[in-house]
Amino acid sequence: MTRIIGGRAGGLRLQTPSGDRTRPTSDRVREALFSALEAWAGSLHDLRFLDLYAGSGAIGLEAWSRGASAVTLVESDRRTADLVRANARAVGCDVAEVVARAVGSVLAGPAPAPYDVVFSDPPYPLAEEELATDLALLAEHGWLAGGALVVVERSRRSPEPTWPDGLEPLPGKRRLKKYGETHLWLAETPEDPTDSVEP
Repeated sequence: MTRIIGGRAGGLRLQTPSGDRTRPTSDRVREALFSALEAWAGSLHDLRFLDLYAGSGAIGLEAWSRGASAVTLVESDRRTADLVRANARAVGCDVAEVVARAVGSVLAGPAPAPYDVVFSDPPYPLAEEELATDLALLAEHGWLAGGALVVVERSRRSPEPTWPDGLEPLPGKRRLKKYGETHLWLAETPEDPTDSVEP
């Protein structure tokens, strides 16, 4: 079991998938992640949040608990997606949209609306080329709002993600957060998305 750390549902417990198919983000890393998000945004209030490779849904539901107005959670395994829906009901989140499809196939289609924050926690063995494709699809298909933040969780042994045009790593020490085995890489879009388009 894991739990929501802060916000309106703080302390409520979530179910986690059995077996080793998913790798829940630890409470320590989640707390650090949301501290970084709130330092970046000031508040998650009324932001749209996209959680890719959602697992139990803990990240997306934490975002809702802390004020996000819309949360979409993408999880390819249907049983795990059902568990995410159950977790959303258990904490009273009525705005969660759970999509039971592969991340790549979802991102290849048009976005329902741009998102302000995207968190991607793919399996550590996922090929860097596949991750690069995910990020390119995010940038190309209208998934990112102007000034959006993208956070990618990877193993410390993985290289920095290949960021596509339209996503720039945060400067200096804000670019990478290290927590033991876990690295969080952060990049953002321009405030005006047309700034990244070549004339």
